[in-house]
Amino acid sequence: MITQLSSYLIDSNSKDLDIAFYNGELIKFAAFKQDVCQLIPQLMEVEQDNIAVYYDQAYSFAVHLFAILHSNKKVWIAANNTQATADKLKQQDCVLLGEWQGKELLLAESEDKEEFNLIPLDINKQQLVIFTSGSSGQAKAINKSLLQFQTEIETLESCWGSQLKDAQVLATVSHQHIYGLLFRVLWPLAAGRCFHSDMYLSPEPLLKNSKSKPSYWVASPAQLKRLDELTAWQEIHTLVSIFSSGGDLPLEISNKIYKQCGQSVVEIYGSSETGGIAWRQSINDKLWTLFDKISIAVNDEQIARLSSPYLSSTDSLVLDDKIKIHNETQFTLLGRVDRLVKIEEKRLSLNELEQSLNNSQWVKQSHIFVLKGKRDKVAACLVLSELAEDLLQKQGRSKLIKKLRQSLLNQFETVVLPRKWLFIKSLPLTTQGKIKQALLVELLSLDSNRFPQILNCHFQDNHVKLELKVLSKLVYFSGHFPEQPILPGVTQLAWAEYFGKLFFDIEQPFLCMEVIKFKKIIRPDDTISLSLNWNSDNNKLYFEIISETDSHSSGRMVYGKQ
Repeated sequence: MITQLSSYLIDSNSKDLDIAFYNGELIKFAAFKQDVCQLIPQLMEVEQDNIAVYYDQAYSFAVHLFAILHSNKKVWIAANNTQATADKLKQQDCVLLGEWQGKELLLAESEDKEEFNLIPLDINKQQLVIFTSGSSGQAKAINKSLLQFQTEIETLESCWGSQLKDAQVLATVSHQHIYGLLFRVLWPLAAGRCFHSDMYLSPEPLLKNSKSKPSYWVASPAQLKRLDELTAWQEIHTLVSIFSSGGDLPLEISNKIYKQCGQSVVEIYGSSETGGIAWRQSINDKLWTLFDKISIAVNDEQIARLSSPYLSSTDSLVLDDKIKIHNETQFTLLGRVDRLVKIEEKRLSLNELEQSLNNSQWVKQSHIFVLKGKRDKVAACLVLSELAEDLLQKQGRSKLIKKLRQSLLNQFETVVLPRKWLFIKSLPLTTQGKIKQALLVELLSLDSNRFPQILNCHFQDNHVKLELKVLSKLVYFSGHFPEQPILPGVTQLAWAEYFGKLFFDIEQPFLCMEVIKFKKIIRPDDTISLSLNWNSDNNKLYFEIISETDSHSSGRMVYGKQ
């Protein structure tokens, strides 16, 4: 049975109900209610009506979410707690609450231990603000009401409630986005299921904590793609279910998971703006199935218009994806609508170019976009096939790019072919499975007079390895030294810090350097590898520059306040 979120803390008499597993303890309903009620009087004293909340722990987030709502404030659910996000929220007259690197409001601890007299929340009031991913532009703020979440929760429970029963919720996605907010906090609360407060960074600790009782996994495609032969498949087999959302889960990954452990992943299609639209288990059916009370109409160009009770208004919404309808409840996705561009007055479908590359013998996966400038350039970020990797190693980058261009010439004019190329081991994804396009743009926009050429790139979690060509035209070689130019050590340090801050969320200021060593000189046109490891526990960036036969430099940079 689903509890109404608007009266969740009032109607429930289940004081022994397990709400969350937090800091090694099971939190009961009575304790949760008390934690919420103690915060409300403090929040009511805050002058501003807008409060932006960010917590790494889902339990802390849930407590503050309900406290803000019951204090009659508007809660802004920030996607992250970076400096840029904090600044934008302050521009919206938001008070920051939670974990904001010292920028947050500090609430005085209440001495009043009496329970606040709660009244039901207005379920129709647009009291919550969430954000789109911003993966292809500025993040957009979307106003939501509890009714929209309540309606969606009831639909989810009707689909999978009997399967999940009283299973606990474990997640590798953040609750600060709509998918995690629904699947790991609001739905479990309304359905009476216990959620783990930690967001697990990898499947190993998640699976370890799934042994105590029946569990299901709220995942993203990014994490599911990383499962390999070393994965504890037998433990995944024991999970009640696996959900995935935030991006495309390739059919080969779904089949691999099913083959290894018998789990048929449930994929959810939707967005922050639309809420859930459809679901599928691709090993059974590649088509998407609409949720109840949702309909899609498609015009002759496959542009889809959505009607849904989860929308912020009664109006229908044009979707960003093209869709092919198969019957009243099922459809396939055909790619993004907004990916038609003009290059030198020639029209180009970025989807079509991606598909052509993906169908070639050279490419496993691609992401194509346009680099804006005085002259727009098509950029290609490619995950190479084994054949292409072999060609790259034996014949070099120029030969491979020539082969790639030749594979496209039968279908595209020369003027629209990619002019910028980046070879990577895997596409960089957020925890929500969205491509980090801003990162790719930065990598392909580097000043070639000041930065090395990126030959290949491999990144995973807190580790990055860059294969670099130290071009002879770099400004640092001028005068250093005239007879025998070498790359200055300070330049190597600057590159290490630049790429470290580009790939990792390093918010603290630079403090000092430790055990810096320069062992072997680097000459013009040398090929080197830069390895970076970020340890957020001690705020240290470890780096090493090596070549095929030598270690050139190494050390670590320390970040933090003096």
